[in-house]
Amino acid sequence: MSIPDCGLWELERVQLVTSGYAAAEAHRNLPEGEPRMRLESLLAVMEVSVEVMELSLPTGVDLPAKDRPIQLAALHARATHLLTGDVAHFGPYFGRSIEGVQILRPAEYLRSRPR
Repeated sequence: MSIPDCGLWELERVQLVTSGYAAAEAHRNLPEGEPRMRLESLLAVMEVSVEVMELSLPTGVDLPAKDRPIQLAALHARATHLLTGDVAHFGPYFGRSIEGVQILRPAEYLRSRPR
């Protein structure tokens, strides 16, 4: 299936994972119609992880309450990368690895992949 996007959904040997929390937030923030239908088609080819609230953020990681579930889901899923455009909250962690999860903007991740 070809989905117009930044290329993430076309990568080989990559499993895209999101949290139910992130999926619900995206759904809430998108207007009805085409944007939500596109989101649903993207989510259909992703793994949606379960919520894990009993974990706590590693020492030295300070995120607002609304962003903690995003980082915790990446840790729980044992993701290699957390891709986000949220510069305001995740910006201080861009390029850093937190317990094995490297935080990058999607474009930075795509540039870092071998061609």
